[in-house]
Amino acid sequence: MSPAHPPPGDECLEIREVLNRIGDKWSLQVIGLLSEGPRRFNELRRGVGGISQRMLTLTLRLLERDGLVKRTVFPTVPPSVEYQLTPLGLTLTDPVRALSKWAREHREEIRAARRRSDA
Repeated sequence: MSPAHPPPGDECLEIREVLNRIGDKWSLQVIGLLSEGPRRFNELRRGVGGISQRMLTLTLRLLERDGLVKRTVFPTVPPSVEYQLTPLGLTLTDPVRALSKWAREHREEIRAARRRSDA
């Protein structure tokens, strides 16, 4: 098979890796915030409740590595850094909003199902 068309097992692995990246707890929240426009690191940290500095740094690096986030350093003293979604990252805006909407609309049903299951 050509590199553009990996064997079926490899393709499943690649898809799983992508879904793991964008579907993790922190990435979805970061993508959601950045869908509203560029943000500085501390703005992101305040906006993503409960995330540590280390985890936000790691999440941003991985999103940047995957081509979803762009990091821009401005030559100020001290240097300021801004993060924004790339054109590829912007393609996630609608799916992330749809998932958020679905979760809001169905949270009571899920909560009730959990109570039934736990009883």
